[in-house]
Amino acid sequence: MYNINQSMPPTQKQDQKPKRTLKNEEEKVVETPGIKTRIEPEKTLFSWVAPARAFKRRDRDFWVTVVVIVGISGLILFLVEGFMPVILIISIVFLFYILNTVEPGKIEYKITNKGVKVEEKMNAWDIFTRFWFTKRFNYELLVLETLTITGRLELVINSKDKARIKTELSKYIVEEEAPPSSIDKAANFFAQKLPGNKLPRQ
Repeated sequence: MYNINQSMPPTQKQDQKPKRTLKNEEEKVVETPGIKTRIEPEKTLFSWVAPARAFKRRDRDFWVTVVVIVGISGLILFLVEGFMPVILIISIVFLFYILNTVEPGKIEYKITNKGVKVEEKMNAWDIFTRFWFTKRFNYELLVLETLTITGRLELVINSKDKARIKTELSKYIVEEEAPPSSIDKAANFFAQKLPGNKLPRQ
């Protein structure tokens, strides 16, 4: 029987199955048309150290008022809906108590060419829409409106750094104060009724 493989010259066998090498693969990747991107290293534009959140120690009258309001609201919700809303309210009040009794430590904030970094967590520029400044409890705050569920990112700043922060942020997002939402108005209304908790006008 005639053997095709035996009669075929070695050069023709190699032509049928070209050898694939890493060099060939790299050349294909280079020659294939596509989008070429240049990875820019992260660069810190400005940084500062400030408390992790605005903080104000509350007095006894404040907590008495909170307990009364929560007690009345909890009783009404218990009669209408049962235990679950009451448990939710108690959890929120407990969190509020912790935030207003444990003084926050200081952390580092950074504005970079990639976004705004809080400690080691990076928030990319594409989640921000605008920024503005406000005050709370004698603290200067930088408010960044975001496209995330929370809607805002609030950072404590030092008064002396306000102009520099504004300059760096304006390169990426616009400075424009957002009008207060219905939730903001309701929260401000109830907050102003509590002792020693007067908020600045929006």
